[in-house]
Amino acid sequence: MTLADTTVQRFLTTKDVVVLATIGADGAPLLTPMWFLHDASAITMISIDDTQKIRNLQRDPRVFIVAESGTRDDVRGVSIRGRAEFLVDSPERRALADRWLTKYHPHAERLWKGRVMPQNRVMFRVTPEHVHAWGLV
Repeated sequence: MTLADTTVQRFLTTKDVVVLATIGADGAPLLTPMWFLHDASAITMISIDDTQKIRNLQRDPRVFIVAESGTRDDVRGVSIRGRAEFLVDSPERRALADRWLTKYHPHAERLWKGRVMPQNRVMFRVTPEHVHAWGLV
């Protein structure tokens, strides 16, 4: 299974939040709920630059992402193991920021106090190495 799989893409379209796991300096996982964008090749996230998850990613880019939903009898989800790469300012990053603002309107504008990504934000892309899904039809 890949991130490009139609059932995976369709499921992720229904989600606003995923859980991101990064690896601390002591090897312990740090789990953080995150807003995200997805396409057939990557998951993209934005965060404040001086957070523990960003320090973890700068030291070790390995991540694990989980999106799930359902009840006891009908659990569905996707897990993605991959590596994060920070995106520098570019037309691609600005286009992703615009998509971000559209997806999370009006909440993102409130957090950013406008439509421009603040200087203290970083954007990173997670390229999948392994994708697993369950309960998707």
